[in-house]
Amino acid sequence: MQPELIIRRPIVLTEKSTRLREQGNKVIFEVHPDANKIEIKNAIQTLFKVGVVDVNTLVMRGKDRRMGRGYAKLHNWKKAIVTLAEGDQIQFFDEEKSEE
Repeated sequence: MQPELIIRRPIVLTEKSTRLREQGNKVIFEVHPDANKIEIKNAIQTLFKVGVVDVNTLVMRGKDRRMGRGYAKLHNWKKAIVTLAEGDQIQFFDEEKSEE
C-alpha cells in the first residue's frame, strides 16, 4: 500500500493530541483500517522525513447517530499514536506567524 493511502489525516486540534505532542513528542493520525504498525511507521518516515520510535494503534468504534426518524451507525476507523525520535517534530501549522 502507498504511504499516501495509509495516512488519512492528522488529528491535531484536540486537547489530548496537543498534550501528547507537547509532553511525549507524539502525533496522532487517522490511518487506513487495514494498515499494520510497520506500514504506518514506514509511511510516516517516508512522508515527513522523521524518525519513528514507536507506533500504537486502536480502532475507534463508530457512533450511533440519528438519520431522519431512524438510527444509523457511523463507520469504524483506526487511530495511530506515533512516537517520534528525540529532536524530531512535525509542524502542521505555521506557529511562528500565529504568535504575532
